[in-house]
Amino acid sequence: MPTILRDGPYRLYFHSHESNEPPHIHVDRDDLAAKFWLNPVELARNLGFTPKELRRIQKLAIEHQIVLLEAWHGYFGTDG
Repeated sequence: MPTILRDGPYRLYFHSHESNEPPHIHVDRDDLAAKFWLNPVELARNLGFTPKELRRIQKLAIEHQIVLLEAWHGYFGTDG
């Protein structure tokens, strides 16, 4: 599970076996988790984050969208 970014309490990463899905990231904090699609950045799944925190994470993903997409395509060897 390559970690792409850490920001405050958040760890943004992807699973190395998910190349068959569109680009996305997983976000963890403590025992909370979410999944965001990257193009466009939107919530795919939430396991415990509050709406306020999800907005904060989505903003973080938008701010780093290029880096996240480059990491995805670089790791999986797909065109971006």
